[in-house]
Amino acid sequence: MASYSSSVLRGDHFVPENSSDPAVQRKLRGQLEQIDYTAFASNRELIGQALGQADLKTFQRMALACAAARATWVGEALAATAHSHILPPEKVQRLAELRAAFEELSAAYEAARRLVERGYLNYHSEPK
Repeated sequence: MASYSSSVLRGDHFVPENSSDPAVQRKLRGQLEQIDYTAFASNRELIGQALGQADLKTFQRMALACAAARATWVGEALAATAHSHILPPEKVQRLAELRAAFEELSAAYEAARRLVERGYLNYHSEPK
């Protein structure tokens, strides 16, 4: 069975194979810019309405929540293994829940940072 590819995937965007026709390339770039701008404007409007604005204290609270979740997760792992290297299933389940909480908070922190970086979330360097 023959297989062929008419496109590639770079990052999270579809990238068609190169066309040698400059007019086709310009048209496609223009279309993709319109699509990207529409997504940008939509994200900026909706996220701005939903989240308002952020400041250093906002990120500090999230960072502290991440640090606390990590400390709880690792602390319980250290305590659970202090006297035995064999953990009962309920301890393993508890550690999995704590790790998931830490990972979710970390992902939310990174997502909020990306929102600021992309201009979707207004950031004020001086807290209110």
